[in-house]
Amino acid sequence: MGEMVFNERLTGGKDWATIVFILCFAVIAINKAFSENRFSEFLKLAYSDKYNKIYKESGNLGDSFTISFFIVQVISFGFFCQLLLSYFNLASKTNWVTFARLSTFIAVFILCKYLLEKIIATSFKIEEFNEQFNLIKVNYRTYAALLLLPVNVFLFYNDVSNILIIRIITGVIIGGIIGSYLISLRIFQKLIIGKVFYFILYLCALEIAPYYFLYYWFTKR
Repeated sequence: MGEMVFNERLTGGKDWATIVFILCFAVIAINKAFSENRFSEFLKLAYSDKYNKIYKESGNLGDSFTISFFIVQVISFGFFCQLLLSYFNLASKTNWVTFARLSTFIAVFILCKYLLEKIIATSFKIEEFNEQFNLIKVNYRTYAALLLLPVNVFLFYNDVSNILIIRIITGVIIGGIIGSYLISLRIFQKLIIGKVFYFILYLCALEIAPYYFLYYWFTKR
């Protein structure tokens, strides 16, 4: 009888990433074609909050435009997290299994956080504020993901050994997220003033604690 030979399962290669990147750009092209005016206003989000004012209804949180861009958002952040891990020699940037796990984790984390926010907002009777606040966060997070997408493409297909570049990009992303929160607070300042106590509880429980525990878990792992 011949000996049974076990071959190592190969999870490397870049073909899967090319397909995923093409899918993301296809989603962007479709949204631009079918929602040209909305897409145009969305691109101005970095220097104008007109988009937030026009599309502020809670129903926009579950429409095809937002959901399709949520998929792009998860993919973009998943790729960037994998690239970060690869630069610290914690994972391979061409391993699609790692990418699938990271993207799934990011999607589950965002969705669970959203559901928890809805439950607490209902308890505090600030549902309207929560829906609009969430919509603005999603808009800016998606905007950051779209800007990050070409950066992911460049970093994935090129061997960039300078860790300073990665740190600068990470710092810009974190700064952008903090900036989006400050803009959101400015938009809802009148509503927040009337419910300061509930907002502080909301901020500590849902905007600070989850990321703190995530950071604590990641550093310990």
